[in-house]
Amino acid sequence: MAKNHRSDRPPTDPASRPAPGAVLDRLASGPSRASRITHTEHLPPREGRHAVWPDRIRAEVVAAVRAAGIEHPWAHQADAAEHALDGDSVVVATGTASGKSLAYLVPVLSTLLEGAEAPNGRGATALYLAPTKALAADQCRSVKKFSHPLGHSVRPAVYDGDTPFEEREWIRQYANYVLTNPDMLHRGILPSHPRWSSFLKSLRYVVIDECHTYRGVFGSHVAQVLRRLRRLCARYGASPVFLLASATAAEPAVAARRLTGLPVVEVADDASPRGELVFALWEPPLTELHGEKGAPVRRTATAEAADLLTDLTVQGVRSVAFVRSRRGAELISVISQERLAEVDRSLARRVAAYRGGYLPEERRALERAIHSGELLGLAATNALELGIDISGLDAVVIAGYPGTRASLWQQAGRAGRSGQGALAVLVARDDPLDTFLVHHPEALFDQPVESTVLDPDNPYVLAPHLCAAAAELPLTDEDLDLFGPACEGLLPQLEAAKLLRRRTRAWHWTRRERAADLTDIRGEGGRPVQVVEEGTGRLLGTVDAGAAHSTVHEGAVHLHQGRTYLVRSLDLEDSVALVEEAAPPYSTVARDTTSISVLETDVEVPWGDGRLCYGSVEVTNQVVSFLRRRLITGEVLGETKLDLPPRTLRTRAVWWTVTEDQLDRARISPEILGGSLHAAEHASIGLLPLFATCDRWDIGGVSIPLHPDTLLPTVFVYDGHPGGAGFAERAFHTARTWLTATRQAIASCECDAGCPSCIQSPKCGNGNDPLHKRGAVRLLTVLLEGAPEAKEAAGEVADRPTEDPAGPPEGPHAP
Repeated sequence: MAKNHRSDRPPTDPASRPAPGAVLDRLASGPSRASRITHTEHLPPREGRHAVWPDRIRAEVVAAVRAAGIEHPWAHQADAAEHALDGDSVVVATGTASGKSLAYLVPVLSTLLEGAEAPNGRGATALYLAPTKALAADQCRSVKKFSHPLGHSVRPAVYDGDTPFEEREWIRQYANYVLTNPDMLHRGILPSHPRWSSFLKSLRYVVIDECHTYRGVFGSHVAQVLRRLRRLCARYGASPVFLLASATAAEPAVAARRLTGLPVVEVADDASPRGELVFALWEPPLTELHGEKGAPVRRTATAEAADLLTDLTVQGVRSVAFVRSRRGAELISVISQERLAEVDRSLARRVAAYRGGYLPEERRALERAIHSGELLGLAATNALELGIDISGLDAVVIAGYPGTRASLWQQAGRAGRSGQGALAVLVARDDPLDTFLVHHPEALFDQPVESTVLDPDNPYVLAPHLCAAAAELPLTDEDLDLFGPACEGLLPQLEAAKLLRRRTRAWHWTRRERAADLTDIRGEGGRPVQVVEEGTGRLLGTVDAGAAHSTVHEGAVHLHQGRTYLVRSLDLEDSVALVEEAAPPYSTVARDTTSISVLETDVEVPWGDGRLCYGSVEVTNQVVSFLRRRLITGEVLGETKLDLPPRTLRTRAVWWTVTEDQLDRARISPEILGGSLHAAEHASIGLLPLFATCDRWDIGGVSIPLHPDTLLPTVFVYDGHPGGAGFAERAFHTARTWLTATRQAIASCECDAGCPSCIQSPKCGNGNDPLHKRGAVRLLTVLLEGAPEAKEAAGEVADRPTEDPAGPPEGPHAP
């Protein structure tokens, strides 16, 4: 729990901690290190402004706050508490470590304490929702410690997939502050609402922490889960107040209203103090190695981040290195441990990896070690991006742009939470977007965080929640306003599909199976694949179903807590991958093929002779082989074929076509057409996150010299979520500026024939072949000559809502 002053902070006074500028100077002191820093941003410290708690807060709660070392609240904390007590739903949108947890916890505890004294009934209850299980567990520990002086009047408990079954009945009957996640609310609590009736009947507050994470398709699902919760609460006679918190939200009241369906008051004037933040942009150097097509290769962000984490650990600077993939977290941890062992064997034990897919007991042990300071350095996925209380961190290394400015600031905000100065270093990957950002710092530091946009009316989202709601309680006409205007058109379709049946004045669920199982709110596409050690039968962890084909196929190299395993078999029917420990001198990378067909064109805008289009498509993807790459050099050692079933996706896409005349003007011959289109596709995907608030790994692309549906050379960029996620639509609206930036990124790159900084893609299923850099520049030049003005290019869909698909946190989030 974020506090104003901490009684459990490390004994070292913040004033005596290493100055962030001095730490950066030491990192940059090695050979050629200083030249890797492309920009340094200094955020000055800020003084705090105090206030007093509302007089309606119970004296016992105020005393507990003071006992924790907090004499007076910050002004925004007192303001938020006042609104909560008035019955106003409120969103606290202040910076990291600004005490948002206390802002909502004080009125919640006061209300629970008051309810505990009621002569009859259970008393008031509260529900806390976190996007990850780790955050809920961390908050529960803090609440227990904080509310200890209040005795048994406050009974907090975590209720998620890790909760032992023998504890669940006690929680349902007696806990009055239940901490869970939207997944468990969707699959566990709401379908079993009769067993939760006394809790729901007394529900006074619903806390939604890190609410900016609920965006795009995931956020749209959570919005409908919250509407189902409100409907059941109303049936039991309750109307809870919603308290939301986020350190990185743009237009927080608008986003919170869309998420909850309720009017929400905004508290965004941050009155907390802040230490100095030094933020460095870091570009790894070119190496003597050459990659595909002889392209120059930069040192990887993973290797560079491992070096920085090692150096910080040797200096005794408590640090976390954020990395985008689970494998990357494992690699950074292993490399750092090996290098630290050469300096001092005891230091190697003070660095570890933290990621999703670990077993619950492994996660809990790591969280305790992080919190206590037993670990000095940590390599983590965004499982640790959110508000887990890691006191005393002095530095954050971010290995690769995390996809959004909101995530970037969340990760940077993990350091300096005790009031001391902090250092953040963004290490660029060899990627068009990262390269652009480290050389254009204004795109990071002079721009606000992205809007948290979502679309609860997306029919692919709404339909399964209408079924789930009908299974919980028959749907009536009075319920339809709660779920939005799209219900009217969807209900007949669900009835025709024999999922719902109209009886008198209500719709009923008709199937025997659970309606809540119709959808996975995180879009992970089925149950996770269990990774099992073949010789012992020991469960090592899990892999999301959507990633199984490319990460745990037969022959894949799998890393888990510093150990290397080879996958011997993948059973898709039983969702099990059997592995055995090994030490191969290579890593593996899956290769796939993708085809796309146009289902419907919603809008078509002339771009000179060419066309810019937006509509529905069907994408068919199949993992067909994998490459073995030498660990140190990345040299390809061989390719092995795979026999895995194809997967289909109906989604939304933006695409553009060019004519023969345009190809002639661009001097594109048939021999280089495929490579020119392919290069333009790769670079446009790499730059789209700058305009559509998405991650390149959430979007896909296909380029075809003669597409059977358009009968022209065509480049497609599509959403990686069923039904679409809003970024292809955003790309359509900003196509002129997006493709102009794409052309500029390719043309300004210093390489000769294309490299990972411009046109090569780390996820290309064709091994970045063919690619033609100069052809792509000429092609985009001719295309952009015909681009209309931005207003005209927006076309007929300009008024449609869009979504922000940066995606849910990677961490241990399943119910």
